[in-house]
Amino acid sequence: HNTSLCVPRASVSNRYTVQGICCRCPCVDPRRSMFEWFSSVAHVGWNVWQKRSVQLTGSKASGDEGYWVKRTGARAQLYGAGFKADDFEKPIVTVAAPYMSLNMCNQKFRDLADEVAAELERQGCKAFVTLPPVISDGQTMGTPGMRYSLVSRDLIADCIETVHEGYMADAIITLGGCDKTNPGVLMPIARANSVGITLYGGTSHPGRYQGRGLNAGSPFEALGAHSAGNMDMDDLLEVECRSCPGSGTCSGMFTANTMSTCIEALGMALPGTSTRPAVDLKSNAIDANKLEDCRESVRALISLMRQGITARDIMTKKAFENAIAVLMALGGSTNGVLHLLALAREAEVDLTTEDFNRVADRIPLIGNLTPGGVYNVVELDAVGGLPVVMKMLLDAGLIHGDTLTVTGKTLAENLKDVGPPPADQDILTPVDNPLAPPGGHVVVLHGNLAPRGSVIKLSGKGLKQFSGPARCFDSEEDALEAIVSGRIVKGDAVIIRYQGPSGAPGMPEMLSPSGAIVGAGLAMDVPLITDGRFSGASHGIMVGHVAPEARQGGPLALVHEGDTVNIDLDRRVLEVEVSDEEFAARKEAWTAPPLRASPRSFLGRYAANVDDASSGAVLREG
Repeated sequence: HNTSLCVPRASVSNRYTVQGICCRCPCVDPRRSMFEWFSSVAHVGWNVWQKRSVQLTGSKASGDEGYWVKRTGARAQLYGAGFKADDFEKPIVTVAAPYMSLNMCNQKFRDLADEVAAELERQGCKAFVTLPPVISDGQTMGTPGMRYSLVSRDLIADCIETVHEGYMADAIITLGGCDKTNPGVLMPIARANSVGITLYGGTSHPGRYQGRGLNAGSPFEALGAHSAGNMDMDDLLEVECRSCPGSGTCSGMFTANTMSTCIEALGMALPGTSTRPAVDLKSNAIDANKLEDCRESVRALISLMRQGITARDIMTKKAFENAIAVLMALGGSTNGVLHLLALAREAEVDLTTEDFNRVADRIPLIGNLTPGGVYNVVELDAVGGLPVVMKMLLDAGLIHGDTLTVTGKTLAENLKDVGPPPADQDILTPVDNPLAPPGGHVVVLHGNLAPRGSVIKLSGKGLKQFSGPARCFDSEEDALEAIVSGRIVKGDAVIIRYQGPSGAPGMPEMLSPSGAIVGAGLAMDVPLITDGRFSGASHGIMVGHVAPEARQGGPLALVHEGDTVNIDLDRRVLEVEVSDEEFAARKEAWTAPPLRASPRSFLGRYAANVDDASSGAVLREG
């Protein structure tokens, strides 16, 4: 920050607000582009905005003519890519937009990236656009391809890091959509403590059939109902064809919308952008508000550059507690635990699974959203979106208002003028009259079956205790076949193991068997326990993320058919009635199954280096 030009950086209150742009520099005129502004103050030295990219391009304004000459070869190739002479004095901004043409969550991202890039160019920057890969959970569910889903989170992060650091860009803006892409695009920003912002590509509209709302989880539950004889083939086909009427992420409070709202709560996305629809329902064209989100996010990024605010100024322990509070209040996905742990690790914030229980103990469930409730996220957006939710929590003293955000303002400042939700709606309940009391949504369990923890999603269900015989399966396919054939009955505890980060490998989601349990009418009678994950669309008694995982010799591998499994929510315990001595004998006789991937493959290398779910299933350092 050049103190010869600007007010010294001191505190959040020491800022100027001009036409919605927060800046400490009184010489900034927001009617001009950033390039015009720094050109007007070039008398103080070379462009202070090119703190990193000058290494790539050189800069005549820097006064280092020798280095300018040395970068001749790089500039020649940039000329070939469309640069003009004055572009070499402009800051470079990475635009990262994970893209897949036939993934409804991210298929508009090339167009969104173009809109972001165009606004960056209008503001006097040079946009370097990159399109990392995407794997759809919903499309690959129940297949070997699903093993690449969680893995893609870390691959996306590494791809973005590679481009951003390789080209030494000065700032970064990323787009998130399909659930792994949301944490995946933020992880590299936190990792490098970059000046950056992320933007959600938008959620889809719900489908409808026979007067009820549908979403991406509906076909999986319909399949279970059909297998149980409760739905005919014609209705199954109608559900299949009507559940996803257009582009955007899954419409319920599943993992994508869980992470978009958590990231807004963290302060790393602009207020109100996490719940907006991706497209117009009739035309499937990008929603006009989402296009404006692109432009506003660019302007916010420029404000961050002016102020020198980086990711770790925003992603503090308090900010993560706010994100956890939103997850609990809205009935979010258990995957939020996994991804927030991974993001905290990148931001070097000390966050553990116990922090989730600590926050959960004071946050009631107030969002009547699918899969545990009735409404979809575009309907939440219609009553004010996440800002309304956070204002309710802030007014109740349940979240921190002094955390910094990408607006350059605190959370409380952002929410100052936000009013309550409309009185004639039941999407959000009052904090003092919630759908479920604190501790009634996502809970971390420990015990002899999960020494390093496991995660259960209650969504306000009244379950307190369960006890029943273990039905053990070493593959998702075998478990699904047992469920749909009627061999699983009320009171059984289904265990699907060797599905963890290194065991599967890739920690796939169990939406097919969980959906089959719900469809068979066993949702509150049969728990499903796994070292794998659950889709945000899952509901019922679902216990995932069991750690240590089975392939690493965790207790889940040592459970025998018929062992009694106990779940006690009051004590937050997951256990099996097996003595320590018996466990030790079983462990002595146990051998790890072979790796289910070539050691030379990406999956094989991932399996060899990934940590368990209690750490966020992140790759080990070193």
